[in-house]
Amino acid sequence: MPFGAVITVLAIFIGLPWVILHYVTKWKQAPKITEEDERLLDDMQLLARRLEDRLITVERIISADNPDWKPGLTAQSQYDTDRIVERPIDRSFERRN
Repeated sequence: MPFGAVITVLAIFIGLPWVILHYVTKWKQAPKITEEDERLLDDMQLLARRLEDRLITVERIISADNPDWKPGLTAQSQYDTDRIVERPIDRSFERRN
């Protein structure tokens, strides 16, 4: 059996499973999120939602007082940002300076 074939067989049947099992073990030993961390993340998400609601309310008040003022991206809901109409692409070769 040629030397290259032996190396190939060893790489497939020994090297590949060793690499896979090594990284599976590393993945299982990775630190997990604790219940306290999960509660903290939930609290921060709730706070972020409340702050976003307040900001949207302030922007609505400002836009009602000043018709020339346009609210920023925070006035759009997450569903509106998914449906933003794409602008047409200018495919002309004219240079604009």
